[in-house]
Amino acid sequence: MLMRAVVLEGPVEPEELRVRRVSVPEPRPGWVRVKVEAFGLNRSEYHLRAGLATNARFPVIPGIEATGTVDLAPGGEYEPGQQVVAMMGGMGREYDGGYAEYTVVPASSVIPVRTELDWATLGALPEMLQTAHGSLHTGLAIQPGQTLLIRGGTSSVGVAAAAIAKEHGLTVLSTTRNPERATVLHELGIDHPIVDDGNVAVKVREIAPAGVDAALELVGTNVLPDTLKATAVHGTVCFTGMLSDTWTIPDFYPIGYLPNGVRLTAYGGESSDLPAEALQRYVDLVASGKLPVRIDRVLTMEQIGEAHRIMQEGAAVGKLVVRVT
Repeated sequence: MLMRAVVLEGPVEPEELRVRRVSVPEPRPGWVRVKVEAFGLNRSEYHLRAGLATNARFPVIPGIEATGTVDLAPGGEYEPGQQVVAMMGGMGREYDGGYAEYTVVPASSVIPVRTELDWATLGALPEMLQTAHGSLHTGLAIQPGQTLLIRGGTSSVGVAAAAIAKEHGLTVLSTTRNPERATVLHELGIDHPIVDDGNVAVKVREIAPAGVDAALELVGTNVLPDTLKATAVHGTVCFTGMLSDTWTIPDFYPIGYLPNGVRLTAYGGESSDLPAEALQRYVDLVASGKLPVRIDRVLTMEQIGEAHRIMQEGAAVGKLVVRVT
């Protein structure tokens, strides 16, 4: 039996991405075959496609997440037809991922979910919520009443992190480099939208003179010093994202780099960091309208090249989603 899938033979331009016909994969015990209904696009897939990934294996079907129903579970972990999401655990790198009509993943990467949300909306959530949840709770250990700065606030993770933080009782400051998007941040419920002109710390301290309690860095190491300067003594910065594709710090000297008393941590977790009960709670909040999640647009598999071009150029506000069927 054949299926539609996007197969990467090596680094390509977005417009070179094509849907091909390949064999439907067979799961072995301990693995689950998922009939994919939708999947979200993620920055790490851009890194893979552009040749920036350090652990690339070709040929490969990309995609670090997928949403759909269980098609086959030889080990009996899940029932056929059960609604699930799958993410991380090597998807799209160590083995074929979610850019396909069917994907086979370890049972440990599968999380059951129950919802009447449409597939495109559910498809936007798994990796976005996992990264936001892990960054806020594992990386930053947020507490109600704190102030939180999000660098890269119009990214999908930035939007989700703001929504989760607001639901948790934090005051949120969020940045965008595009002045026109400040209004979008305000509409999303951000308390203090900030236009990033390269001096975010100055603007933050006009709002919170002592600095913020927590900061989520989604842009990269090129703006990290500015984010650290915006953070209060005993505050924490969590480095999670690299929207700028600037990953490393040359000649890192901690005493000269870190402000006194400001903590720097990082987050790059797995699906296990988002327990099934936490995912279900977030999905229910989205369904009830209490947790706003922004989808920039929904595309088809045949539009995968267009989707990657949008992602590469940073033209999306929120999540890009591909509907498979």
